Amino acid sequence: METVSETLSHGGTQGVYRHASEATSTDMTFAVFVPDHEEGARLPVLTYLSGLTCTHANVMEKGEYREACARHGIIFVAPDTSPRGEEVPDAGDEYDFGTGAGFYVDATQEPWAKHYRMRSYIEDELPALISKHFPVDMGRQSITGHSMGGHGALTIGLRNPDRFRSISAFSPIVAPSQVPWGEKALGRYLGEDRDSWREYDAVALIESGARHDRILVDQGTADNFLEDQLQTQRLVDACTAHGVPANIRMQDGYDHSYFFVSTFMAEHIDWHAKHLGQ
Repeated sequence: METVSETLSHGGTQGVYRHASEATSTDMTFAVFVPDHEEGARLPVLTYLSGLTCTHANVMEKGEYREACARHGIIFVAPDTSPRGEEVPDAGDEYDFGTGAGFYVDATQEPWAKHYRMRSYIEDELPALISKHFPVDMGRQSITGHSMGGHGALTIGLRNPDRFRSISAFSPIVAPSQVPWGEKALGRYLGEDRDSWREYDAVALIESGARHDRILVDQGTADNFLEDQLQTQRLVDACTAHGVPANIRMQDGYDHSYFFVSTFMAEHIDWHAKHLGQ
């Protein structure tokens, strides 16, 4: 693992790191904030998954998470959204597919299958790397994310309820198999068999029996993607029908931007801290 940069912030260290990933067969860059802590302490960890077109840098620069993480003693991990490099296939000028749009799936279709393996990277490889190099207590993990990353947080959390103590999301794509962004991405990455899409769809997972007792979602009512791409009501309906006690909050007047995310970020971290034993 290579250290790209480390900067003092809120008494802790905001770092950016790079490593050669076996999952994606590329170099991957990620950010980690480690709050000040006693020597030998092992800290809980919150993983944040970003949205379309983003890298680790978007939340690092605009997410306003460090004060709350420092206050609660929580390590904050922000990976990239997709593999990158000259050898990685892309989709030209399509912002919602290819580079920056990995959708946290393991692709099965060519030419995407070799590199676009963000599910394996987030669920397996990156946690092992974090555990090796940072003072984390891997028995205390939670996950959150925004937009495409909210989709990733919900689906990864629902598939791994024993690993993640709590799940939250900002403006998530709740049912990607039912909206244009998801139909495009899942169809190309996974092929035409829609049954294979269900494990990457939070609503479908809940309908199939996935459960988690600690889910928090914030969605802005002025989000221009709400009606066509996010469709939060589908998640409300699925949780109600299947007895999942999610707290899904519609925040009046907020849009899809990091102005929205940063407004409620500390509140999400406070909520995760309760479930991480802080």
